[in-house]
Amino acid sequence: MGTWWSVGEALERIDRLDPELCAFIEVWHTWARARSRAVDGRLPLAGLPFAVKGPTGIRSYAARRLIAAGAVPVGSTAVPGPGTYWQTWGRGAHGRTVNPYRADRTPGGSSAGSAVAVAAGMVPLATGSDGAGSVRIPAAWCGVFGLKTTNGLLPSPDRTGLATAGVLTRRVAEAEAYLRCVLDGYEEVAGARVPVAATYSPDLGFARTDPAVEAVVRAAVDRLAAAGVVRLDGAADARLSLLDPCEAWLAVRGGDRPAEAAAGVRAENDRRLDAYFARTPLLLTPVTPNRPHGHEGPGPDVYSTALTWAFNLSGHPAASLPAGFTPDGCPVGLQLVAGRGADVSLLGIARTAEEALPIVCP
Repeated sequence: MGTWWSVGEALERIDRLDPELCAFIEVWHTWARARSRAVDGRLPLAGLPFAVKGPTGIRSYAARRLIAAGAVPVGSTAVPGPGTYWQTWGRGAHGRTVNPYRADRTPGGSSAGSAVAVAAGMVPLATGSDGAGSVRIPAAWCGVFGLKTTNGLLPSPDRTGLATAGVLTRRVAEAEAYLRCVLDGYEEVAGARVPVAATYSPDLGFARTDPAVEAVVRAAVDRLAAAGVVRLDGAADARLSLLDPCEAWLAVRGGDRPAEAAAGVRAENDRRLDAYFARTPLLLTPVTPNRPHGHEGPGPDVYSTALTWAFNLSGHPAASLPAGFTPDGCPVGLQLVAGRGADVSLLGIARTAEEALPIVCP
């Protein structure tokens, strides 16, 4: 994974930057410094400063495994406040969490503070969880890498089965180090064989994608194809079109037994995804159909989750890779989706794609 800054450097950056960005709920200065001095230097993540999502993140399975590998938690990050049904913001100790690229826009959520802390260079890695896009959306809108693991791959307290552990990092290599330490039976795979067969969908057949967002993602996909990272199959029978999963997701999250129509949508989407990944290893889409919205909310009938939550219902691993910026300076994410259980391979593809997508900030 290379080198990373020290716990002391991370704490200094937090003290300097967080009063403006409001990414953290708590910062554990004394404990983190003491832990960094005592950690066994032979451990794989010895001295790596990281942040945990929300007030209970330190008790998560992933945090415990990272600590056992020598990483040092420096604080807990902001998540949405109560009563925020759209959950795409956070509130830290100093106030409302802001997007590090545009303070007038949300950073996304619900892993809001984790994404901001990584994007601003306060920590190189932060834990997250993703039940509808809660890792991928803030990763996209803050210009960092985010991984949602295959449902059930890692322990999760979510009884609905929608939410799964995830991670936000500055580079894909750091996400690989995370998975190597938290996943029992992790097996290395050779570098991604390229080109990888893939198709690109700007809308999954139902979303209303902002043309500016679609243009950035399409350009990134074209660069990957030109670099020989992906081989796009444009045949009509290779394209993937899903049914809008909104009602099915809402029913499952609410703990209700889905109505027959909603259950049918989930089953049909599973059938289509199974057929797709039986022949094609990679799916490419925008992470969100819209760019980061203002702090007052996304507006009526706007679902930033439109292109992410289908994969929480289906269980597939999915990642957000920085794709570029809209003309008004908003980061955009490219979503990479792979077959269930193909998390390690997905990270390998993402690492190769990252090398072909040099992102220049506006």
